[in-house]
Amino acid sequence: MTKTTHALIEQYRQCRENSEALVANLSAEDCQIQAMADVSPMKWHLAHTSWFFETFLLAPKKIISAPLHPDFKVLFNSYYQGIGEQFSRPQRGVLSRPSLRQVMDYRHWVDNHVVAALEHDSDECAEWVSLGIAHEQQHQELMRMDMLYNFSVNPQYPTLDEHLVCPSNEQPRQWLDFANTDAQIGAQAGFSFDNERPRHRVYINEFSIASHLVTNADYLAFIEAQGYQRSEFWHSDGFSWLQRQQIKAPLYWRYQNNNWYEFTPQGPIPLAMNAPVRHISFYEASAFAQFKGARLPSEFEWEWAMEQAQAGHCDIAQIDDCAWQWTLSSYQPYPGFRPFAGDAGEYNGKFMVNQQVLRGGSYFTPKQHTRLTYRNFFYPHQRWMCSGIRLAKDRIYE
Repeated sequence: MTKTTHALIEQYRQCRENSEALVANLSAEDCQIQAMADVSPMKWHLAHTSWFFETFLLAPKKIISAPLHPDFKVLFNSYYQGIGEQFSRPQRGVLSRPSLRQVMDYRHWVDNHVVAALEHDSDECAEWVSLGIAHEQQHQELMRMDMLYNFSVNPQYPTLDEHLVCPSNEQPRQWLDFANTDAQIGAQAGFSFDNERPRHRVYINEFSIASHLVTNADYLAFIEAQGYQRSEFWHSDGFSWLQRQQIKAPLYWRYQNNNWYEFTPQGPIPLAMNAPVRHISFYEASAFAQFKGARLPSEFEWEWAMEQAQAGHCDIAQIDDCAWQWTLSSYQPYPGFRPFAGDAGEYNGKFMVNQQVLRGGSYFTPKQHTRLTYRNFFYPHQRWMCSGIRLAKDRIYE
């Protein structure tokens, strides 16, 4: 076995162990619940990430002669129309069978076959194993997002993870100026998703970007200035959304006994004023930027600025360890975009409409999963993910 194969096997095993560690302190009942249509039960995530390896590696490469269970092809297919039928996403919480124990057995069955396949022919399998690892890391963040939401609607407010704390910032936010430039945007060497490619040239006008994310204290000032009632700050769709849904604060904020509290992985805590504001929609992020006389950055401005910071040319903090950062950019293909081959081509490309790009990473994101070219995406109204705000502004008219 080569060192490269050994390293990939260890990476695979660690990834799989990390997923199971996320449910180690949860009950079988915890792993079953689904509090809204956008979230999935923990049990489903554990099964689906195994289904992915079975469907895109083990079955097509003839590593297995038959599935462990024929129903799993439908039950744990997320959205791959080319693969076949899917069980209704909003109904995943009713799947009391297979049991959590059976799902764990399924995971270990998949693990044994994947490791054996790598040991036998790593060149044939490595690309799909790497994609499967990245896919599972995405679901590890989703598991934290989804379980936090599930616990937030429980009046007992259970603790998800007392050690999972979003970093705060004590430093003053500064504006960093960038000249107009022809920038190279997108992934180069190493693993990347298809939506990060190809690397291409983009012209960027001069702009300024904030050194730090918007804090809870900053956002509280927006609320106290009646920001949710002042339509001049909002997109029309956004103002209609907040009126329809009676939105008055970020998703997990609660006002009780003349004080603000936030539901976090530690449970409800007094609002941490220096922590980044999190779990807000694109509509809220954009409205706050308008309130501050600023705007959100484009995804190209964001990537270029963070590359300069990574190279040591400027000092920008909270890039990928606090909250994903909304951008002005609609989720669209890069020039020359080519989806993954076969049915895996449904992974990203078919979602490139009506969604906004977020950049960076969050304290929910596995550390080995972030990179500056990573393009996350959500609908403008969604906010159960760990999303925040980095401000930008134009310099071209100054």
